[in-house]
Amino acid sequence: MTPAEILSSDLAEAAQELRAKDEPFAFATIVRTAGPTAAKPGAKALLSADGTILQGWLGGGCTRGAVKRAALRALQDGRPQLVSVAPEDLLAEKGVTSGDMVDGTQFARNGCPSRGTIDIFIEPCLPTPQLVVIGASPVAQALSTLAPQFHWSVAAAPPASQENTPHQQHFIVVATQGQGDLDALKSALASQPTYVAFVGSRRKYASLAKKLATAGIDQTRIDDVQAPAGLDLGAVTPEEIALSILAQLVQVRRSAVSLPNR
Repeated sequence: MTPAEILSSDLAEAAQELRAKDEPFAFATIVRTAGPTAAKPGAKALLSADGTILQGWLGGGCTRGAVKRAALRALQDGRPQLVSVAPEDLLAEKGVTSGDMVDGTQFARNGCPSRGTIDIFIEPCLPTPQLVVIGASPVAQALSTLAPQFHWSVAAAPPASQENTPHQQHFIVVATQGQGDLDALKSALASQPTYVAFVGSRRKYASLAKKLATAGIDQTRIDDVQAPAGLDLGAVTPEEIALSILAQLVQVRRSAVSLPNR
């Protein structure tokens, strides 16, 4: 639960409904104002995936466009945004123009007659990523036990359709280890996941990759499979191998968050 939800039961209920549907959303909080403004510091709102305010209030239309753009960036990048909405002459005094990003703050123009300045913090809330672990091997069992502790939703089979959860990331680890490897890989690649990894040696996957190509699977998707799965930690036991795989999954999941500002 975020601070915004603790302070507002209405926001908490609205956020829970969106979480239950695996829909992304964002919280917006006014953290500073200067000059005449309708909303004051502490005002909060919940925004949908398209930037629409669903609950709460941030003042009039002076901030709406800037907040929507910041929310869309936050949800796309998976990291918070700070936007400062100010009159054009005040932006000029700071040596910035609308759209500039300086020291982590995105500046936007306030064209309303009030001529106030409002700083708004946007916090994205993305659906829990789904990890599909295919197989009943010791590594699969260890990974299925470990992953939920790091906020992964674990399933045993790829989703039949991702149409209902288009914003949720889907990662697949094939840990069949000799028990239906080829069929498991075909099933994994057919679901078009965010990421696929195979527990097995490079030589073993190279042999399976030829069979996948013969079956008509696109070569690019075959080449994108991470094999062997996991970071090279010197892992030996099933639990250690599961840890190395999870470490790699976290690395891939968080890689977009560490990208520089665009």
